[in-house]
Amino acid sequence: MSVARPVAAGSVPAQPSVPPERFRSAFRAHPAGVAVITVPGSPRPAGFTATSLVSLSLTPPLVCFSIAATASSWAAVRDATTAVAHLLAADQEDIARRFATSGIDRFAAPTRYRLLPGGTPLLDEVGTWLLLSLESLIPAGDHHLVTARVRHVTTTGDHRPLLYHDGTYRTLEGLPPNPR
Repeated sequence: MSVARPVAAGSVPAQPSVPPERFRSAFRAHPAGVAVITVPGSPRPAGFTATSLVSLSLTPPLVCFSIAATASSWAAVRDATTAVAHLLAADQEDIARRFATSGIDRFAAPTRYRLLPGGTPLLDEVGTWLLLSLESLIPAGDHHLVTARVRHVTTTGDHRPLLYHDGTYRTLEGLPPNPR
């Protein structure tokens, strides 16, 4: 069993505060997978592009993601009990951009979706998706960390991932399709 232990004083140089630009710069060099998270909403569903979706536990199957406290989708996520995490493929940058754009109806045409039982929106174009039961919302700085239990997984088609790196959507060119 591993036990967390404190770092010895003086072993890490202290910084009074890490400037936001420096923090952002460090993560610009770290590629991330791109997902769209959708939740039921009233009067319309809500959704947003996330690069923070990660697996958290295999048993039980858990994931987590973060959302800004100021995000237009935050109230719908806060009030939801279910969500769908759509893992975007290399050819789905248009979906990522649409769900990352503020001030638009993300579910208007050209978005195609259907509502699962309970009203959670499922995007028609996305082959890999996870049905989630939201378990906890944890305030974390200017964001909230959401943990969720995976209730269903669907994987179909070519799944070369869409990535976000250095402020740009990217793909892994030359990567063969993942045979599922």
